[in-house]
Amino acid sequence: MIRVQVPFVRLLAVAAPLLLATSLLAQEAKGGGGESAIAEVFAYRNAGLIGYLIIVMSVVALALIIENFMTIKREKLAPPDLLGELEALFDGENFQEAVELCEQEKNYLTNCVGAGLSKLGHSFETMQIALREMQTEESVKLFQKVGWLSLISAIAPMMGLFGTVTGMFVTFSTIAASGGSVSPATLAGGIKMALITTIFGLSVAIPVGVAFFTLRNRVIRTSTEINAITEDMFERFRGK
Repeated sequence: MIRVQVPFVRLLAVAAPLLLATSLLAQEAKGGGGESAIAEVFAYRNAGLIGYLIIVMSVVALALIIENFMTIKREKLAPPDLLGELEALFDGENFQEAVELCEQEKNYLTNCVGAGLSKLGHSFETMQIALREMQTEESVKLFQKVGWLSLISAIAPMMGLFGTVTGMFVTFSTIAASGGSVSPATLAGGIKMALITTIFGLSVAIPVGVAFFTLRNRVIRTSTEINAITEDMFERFRGK
């Protein structure tokens, strides 16, 4: 029995719509007078202004996906060497040095630990409240980062639909202006814009949606792990 790795499945889910759209456009280009696929895709008369806007959205989405996949991971939010150093300082009760370390190294882990240590000398409940407030704040920041992908995946198909309606409007306006006698070639421009913008919108929305849910699950898993680590570090203050 062949076992397919999960990352490969996710990559396929993201890439498949883009590959399908590229293939369809390439085939259409070959049959359209010898123009290249790139020229067909980016021709203003085909995609229109809405098509260009969707392309810009796809570039922004790709940049966000790469940046989020590189930064939202355990090694970045809670570096193992930094965690080991903090645990050693806690074991030696060198809390002032731990505070200074948290001020020097800013990330999810140190922000949470620093918030808890800021209430050092108060009751355990007070420290725990400060810690959990910072945990919530850091988690919200991560969700806001990936939330832009959710917005793009929701807007892209709407933009595609807008392009479709615009293309059909252009087509019927041409028919109305000609008095009902018009050749199919004259209508091809509006119909082509309607179809291409739909393809663009779906080609952006599907992979970006997959990336958003993947990153959202990573945020939940990573923040839960780091929160558990910081909670365990502060358990030594219970009862003091």
